[in-house]
Amino acid sequence: MKFFVSCGKGLEYLLVDELLSLGVEKATATVSGANVEGELVDAQRAVLWSRLASRVLWPIDEFDCADELALYDGVAAIAWQDHMRSDHTLSVDAHVSGDAITHARYAAQRVKDAVVDTLRAQGQERPSVDVDHPDVRINLSLRKGRATISIDLGGGPMHRRGWRNVQNDAPLKENLAAAVLMRGGWPKSYHDGGALLDPMCGSGTLLIEGALMAADVAPGLQRHGRSLPSRWLGFDVEVWKALVEEAKQREQTGRSGLKQAMFGSDVDPHAVRAARENAEVAGVADEIWFGVREVGELQAPPFERGTVVCNPPYDERLAADTTLYRKLGDALRRTVPLWRASLLCGNPELAYATGLRANKKYQLFNGAIECALIVCDPVGPPRVQSETPRELSEGALMVANRLRKNLRKFKNWTAREEVSCFRAYDADLPEYAAAIDVYREAKGEMRTFLHVQEYAAPEEIPEADVRRRRNELLAAAREVFAVPAEQVAMKSRERGKGGSKYGRMEQRGELLQVRENGALLQVNLFDYLDTGLFLDHRPLRRHMAQESRGKRFLNLFGYTGVASVQAAVAGADSTTTVDLSSTYLEWCAANLSLNGFAGAQHRLVQADALRWLEAEKNRYDVIFCDPPTFSNSARADDFDIQREHVRLLRACVDRLTTEGVLYFSNNFRRFKLDENAVAEFAVCEDITPQTIPPDFERNPRIHRCWRLTRV
Repeated sequence: MKFFVSCGKGLEYLLVDELLSLGVEKATATVSGANVEGELVDAQRAVLWSRLASRVLWPIDEFDCADELALYDGVAAIAWQDHMRSDHTLSVDAHVSGDAITHARYAAQRVKDAVVDTLRAQGQERPSVDVDHPDVRINLSLRKGRATISIDLGGGPMHRRGWRNVQNDAPLKENLAAAVLMRGGWPKSYHDGGALLDPMCGSGTLLIEGALMAADVAPGLQRHGRSLPSRWLGFDVEVWKALVEEAKQREQTGRSGLKQAMFGSDVDPHAVRAARENAEVAGVADEIWFGVREVGELQAPPFERGTVVCNPPYDERLAADTTLYRKLGDALRRTVPLWRASLLCGNPELAYATGLRANKKYQLFNGAIECALIVCDPVGPPRVQSETPRELSEGALMVANRLRKNLRKFKNWTAREEVSCFRAYDADLPEYAAAIDVYREAKGEMRTFLHVQEYAAPEEIPEADVRRRRNELLAAAREVFAVPAEQVAMKSRERGKGGSKYGRMEQRGELLQVRENGALLQVNLFDYLDTGLFLDHRPLRRHMAQESRGKRFLNLFGYTGVASVQAAVAGADSTTTVDLSSTYLEWCAANLSLNGFAGAQHRLVQADALRWLEAEKNRYDVIFCDPPTFSNSARADDFDIQREHVRLLRACVDRLTTEGVLYFSNNFRRFKLDENAVAEFAVCEDITPQTIPPDFERNPRIHRCWRLTRV
């Protein structure tokens, strides 16, 4: 059976590892969760044992859902007498996307109405609603016109462990605390004789979660140890009782041997008092030392090695005292230089302010706040005076301030649309004329890379000024994004005969995996002028992918095949990618393979696109044509987009199905569409404004785009 386990964004791959360790047959990471294959006992075991999961959703039906009537009818068709009794209370959670139904609360109400009406039509009593503690919690997921109805086996948010009596103003969710601990190597460190230290412990979440992990206490025991998490009629009560009994035996063994190896302090005495009370409820108060102490007065616990975990303060505006972060870094270097540290900071700037060198960086979300988790192993020797970072020059400071302003502007957009590769700066300050693109890894260390392309400076600008401005721009970018030099790809124009040109590229052969519109993609930031991913086409690719579901997709001048891959991920029946370059086609094949696609269903054709089109017999539902401005390859006819575009578009439209659509794009700024000639065979609409993403609004002429259909 396939079921879904949700989690906070950034925890997906950790969750997959955890679920596999719990014995599921297969688990695959997806956005904010994992798709899992296993049996009901696996799902119930996850409810009891998963430290990272937010929900465990067991699907009972799915159906096409074009509108609210289809939603009501689909839910009413389910045999609810097999899932709940009329004396059960219920609650419905809904998550909707798309245009069919836009209000989650209304969708949840319609699901509840359908359930209640169905049971009453069978002569049963009307079930009551209990939002907080229902007997049966139902979940609706409505995405791309498809509704999935599931039972929430955990009965509610699983981050709640049951021990939190008192909390501070910004409590850390327990499942996010578990992720911080896991990334820090705890509880392996405990079993190897190490200790746990939190120098800003707040209400004690990290330390209490760490103690319960070390004691092998199932996180669901205090939440559900004396009751069923769900009274759904399909819930296997006997299996649950056996799982709980086994967990209680493991808990008894773990608690009996638990050592006092956890240490926490905070400058706020009220927070320390709350932490002690929470630890009492959790049953680990004797194993955790708490004290009131300013971070600058931190003392090393009597252990040679261990793990530091910490969630330094910041608020939803990411307002924080960078001096406090620097003081934290200095205190850790002074007291526990050989320990491992896992620090959840508000953003990369705050992480950088600690002065610690991170071995690994991860992007996590504390609620809606995007955070930077850095892992330092070891923390490192005490800072010497010569390591004090140089202050930014006045020019670099201007660039840094503009970068920070842009990041604040893009923050909600990148979070909402899950954008991890974007343009952060585009010659916003004319004297610093360059584009800075951000590429964040989708897997592994989740590092941030910068791709910097310097525009040609006017001839009258002295070379010394060009070099100075370039260095200031790079210094500002590295400061703001807290990245080392090896994670910055610089493409700089050089002056020479025939005008400015880009200098020699690096030959590092370093491929990064990034994610866009749900697809994993390989990019190469260092070896070529272009990276393998044209960021400005992001909205158009998303639109085409959605439109290609269940259809045949053709990608002409396909480059690295990104549009084809995203169409395949969205559910296209087939994709065909045509390009003259074998290098790009191999790159496309690798991108397809990364996402689990291969074979005849996804054709790769090495050919001159125009000549291939005019010889092709098959028809396609969606065609993407993004040709170069000029081409003079030795293996094909010379190509000029202005001269050849009518012939090219006619050949494309001839390959469309009756209801098919062609998207034609190019980046030749002086291009002029021959509207009269095209009107003879196609209906053409300029859709350029809808295809320019927010990060390219400063440069709306980055490309032009038209939508064409048959006359």
